[in-house]
Amino acid sequence: MSTARSRLVELLRERSFARKRVVLASGKESDFFIDCKQTVLTAEGHVLVGELMLDALAQLPPCDAVAGVELGGCPLASAVALTSFLRGAPKDAVYVRKEAKDHGSKRLVEGDTKLPPGATLVILEDVTTTGGSTLKAVEKLRAAGYKVAGVVTLVDRLEGGRAAIEAAGLPLVAIYTRTDFIQD
Repeated sequence: MSTARSRLVELLRERSFARKRVVLASGKESDFFIDCKQTVLTAEGHVLVGELMLDALAQLPPCDAVAGVELGGCPLASAVALTSFLRGAPKDAVYVRKEAKDHGSKRLVEGDTKLPPGATLVILEDVTTTGGSTLKAVEKLRAAGYKVAGVVTLVDRLEGGRAAIEAAGLPLVAIYTRTDFIQD
């Protein structure tokens, strides 16, 4: 395991993982919770996630930009964009809202005004459970005229999300899975 990968999972275990009963965004009940934002929003976590997720893009078809799904994916997209710029191969970030703003620009996708029509994006997610929110984001990006090359998730809970995303014709790369947190 790389130094960055082992350090980030250590931070996730310390700051983001808890054994407790929760209801997930999917509506499913679970006996563990991973709130990646508690790690990703630290300075160290931001650097590590930017490195690891940018490196994971190499396992997918080429993309023009990365898309973070509101809310957990937004800091991931920003971290990857920053890291890509520092490495000399910039990839801009866009944010995909769950609902269009009801005021101002009323945008569903933020940060995409300078992307070329038909640009190819990779979606970045913090936690994948059923894949539902990811697939909704795919629909929104396609409706906006973009192509989606695949998905990179920080944690795959191994609860059907990979199968749903791959059934939609998209490859998924997971940095970690539930087995990095719970040995069944």
